[in-house]
Amino acid sequence: MTLREKMYREQRLKTLFEQAQRHGFDYADGILERNVFPSAQALTNLDRFDEPLPVKSGDAESILTELHSYGSPASVAQTGGRYFGFVNGGILPVTLATKWLTDFWDQNTALYAMSPVTSKLEEICEQWLRQLFKLPDNTVAGFVSGTSAAIFCGLAAARYRIFKNQHWDFNQRGHNGAPPIRIIAGRHTHGAVIKAVALLGFGVDNIEWVDCDDQGRIVPSAMPPIDHSCIILLQAGNVNSGAFDPLHEICDNANSANAWVHIDGAFGLWAGGTKRLCHLTEGMEKAHSWSVDGHKTLNTPYDSGILLCRDKDALVAALQASGAYLNFSENRDGMHYTPEMSRRARAIELWAALKYLGSDGVDELIYGLHERAVQFAYELSAANFKVVNEVVFNQIIVAPSEEDETTQSIIEAIQQSGECWVGGSMWMGKKVIRISVCSWVTNSEDISRSVQAFVQARQAICGK
Repeated sequence: MTLREKMYREQRLKTLFEQAQRHGFDYADGILERNVFPSAQALTNLDRFDEPLPVKSGDAESILTELHSYGSPASVAQTGGRYFGFVNGGILPVTLATKWLTDFWDQNTALYAMSPVTSKLEEICEQWLRQLFKLPDNTVAGFVSGTSAAIFCGLAAARYRIFKNQHWDFNQRGHNGAPPIRIIAGRHTHGAVIKAVALLGFGVDNIEWVDCDDQGRIVPSAMPPIDHSCIILLQAGNVNSGAFDPLHEICDNANSANAWVHIDGAFGLWAGGTKRLCHLTEGMEKAHSWSVDGHKTLNTPYDSGILLCRDKDALVAALQASGAYLNFSENRDGMHYTPEMSRRARAIELWAALKYLGSDGVDELIYGLHERAVQFAYELSAANFKVVNEVVFNQIIVAPSEEDETTQSIIEAIQQSGECWVGGSMWMGKKVIRISVCSWVTNSEDISRSVQAFVQARQAICGK
């Protein structure tokens, strides 16, 4: 049997896909009670994958068995209810099922001619996101891998427009001899924003840093004078505290000066789609571009980042690509709005999430994460842990000790317990525990169980 005949047979018989389904269901059935981080034995068993590249074609069913036997136990249970280490969302069942279906489609989404269905559903997602976030009617969306890529796109569009307004064609002439662009950002700006500044050639040393308050919010009175050469970088959700910059005031001042504002809202922008938390993003519609992830707060599968921009011409020009073989159409050609040409149909999972939840469901999901974060902070405080931030969204900062070494030991003890997983960070010069509540699965019992893991870790390290 030739290799092609073998693969035709596997596709026709479907047993391979049925096996993958069984393994997937087995994994899902155990996710709520297994260790959140892999056990030492599971990590050791990863050595089973160490081998030279095979010469002969393998057996597909054996490959899946090996992957499930040794790969599944070594995965992190972020789709359970007790993973709080990074802002890694869970996964909605409808989006997982959608991903399975669209994986069979295996669509390339650069052009309408490549995937009419993806083009249509990207268009619908764009409309729904404008409606949900109450953004200007001329806002367009690019569906990228994550917020890091979305920030890059937003700042590329900003660079093009700021230069164009000064009669400089960046695409043709580049940085050499160009008029200056000023980058203004708060001192708590996320590293992904700083990376985009570096990648786009602005130079990190040229950032004009603005002081922040004790929650990590930009202090408006500390802003430097703004003019038409400025790109201002704001946050909707500080990565540690969850705090939101004063968007309304700063955006008004920026618009008066004809400056560009980009809002990094990787997880926090979704507050703007709720009834009870939308005050946090008041004024965000006055910005020029926004970055947000579906795979964080909305709980779509990885990887699902979104760039929103109300200057379509600048975005398309900044991300231009051409070729005689490219068949552009009067319909949506997705490659106009992303750096990639070839990319998977990730927006279909986003469409499924928004279709399933509706605006009321989005509100219930997002506010539910906030409620669990408030509960977490309350129960930790009741157990005599110091919560050092205002819990305005889904982030909690805990300082279990004045000594950094003790805090680190407590973090490690919590992680090693397997009960939950939290990470460490630095806040105002001190080592702290950073908690991110991001999964729809997390319930009140998960929170109480995790608080007990904190208590037991402190007892083990401090004896009290």
